Amino acid sequence: MSAPAHTRPQSATSGGVGTRLPWWALALPTLAFITLFVLILNPADAHAATGDPAITHLVERLQQLFAR
Repeated sequence: MSAPAHTRPQSATSGGVGTRLPWWALALPTLAFITLFVLILNPADAHAATGDPAITHLVERLQQLFAR
């Protein structure tokens, strides 16, 4: 008498994940980051950037570092 052959069940994840992000899901956060980074590098364009002199000093040091 022969034993029944057991086959492995088909896996549900064999084809990979079919979820795709729209193009703006990456583009908008990237654009926001670049915009904020440019404002940090040039605080004269940020009209509400009056505040702690330590932060101003830090931004000036960063500008000097990137200008090299």
